[in-house]
Amino acid sequence: MKNLCLTLFFLFFISSCNDNNDCCPDLPENDDVIIPLSVYEKVYGVTSQIYIQGEYVYINTNGVPDHKSPYFPLDHILYEAYDGSNPFVNNWNKNPNGITTLNLRFKIPIRPKKGSSSTPTSMGPIGVSLNGVPFYNQYAGMNQPLTREINSFDQGNGHPAPIAPGQENGVDGRYHYHMEPILTTKEKGRNVIIGFLLDGFPVYGPEENGNIIISSELDNYHGHSHATSDFPEGIYHYHLTADDPYLNGSGYYGTPGTVSQ
Repeated sequence: MKNLCLTLFFLFFISSCNDNNDCCPDLPENDDVIIPLSVYEKVYGVTSQIYIQGEYVYINTNGVPDHKSPYFPLDHILYEAYDGSNPFVNNWNKNPNGITTLNLRFKIPIRPKKGSSSTPTSMGPIGVSLNGVPFYNQYAGMNQPLTREINSFDQGNGHPAPIAPGQENGVDGRYHYHMEPILTTKEKGRNVIIGFLLDGFPVYGPEENGNIIISSELDNYHGHSHATSDFPEGIYHYHLTADDPYLNGSGYYGTPGTVSQ
């Protein structure tokens, strides 16, 4: 009878945890983790060798995607008209900017730790994807929802922003992703590292243990902590999801490095 009671209690506890993430928290991340160069070298879209100096890794990219897009010039080898394949787009509308070669320098801490306070993300690059294209946060210009802007995303799920306010001239633009870079995850997998945010914590795709993750399964920063194939001792990590806020929630979980452009 005692064993039966214990079994029933255990089943009730597990069921409750499935309904309430707070009562069944993830394993704590390894606070002493130092991300090795080999993991950061998964970022392949670089313009120079990735290197570590002191407490930071330096990743230089030109921000140009390695997949086809209607935002390239017509005579570019990667130009392709929008093909209707983006599942997030309902009524595609090309924005007036084009893809420009940039000079981005990401300085990211190799020993990421939870910040003592939340640092909000800003407009502009908040991280780097595997192909060197920057991640942006979950907002369109003027901190508006992405709802309308999504319809300007190309088949890779990105688009270019103007170089500066008022410069929507159809030529220059900073290409970026607010959401899952779907052509990258199609090639690399949806359950692997897809990039890093400026605080050093990795960004994984929307699939984990064979299941698609939704935002309600993550914390306020849009991540959680447990072991992964890259970090068997456990680490905090973000996830890309199909629902708002897509990549990051209430700011950086850790203390961000910098990006110059």
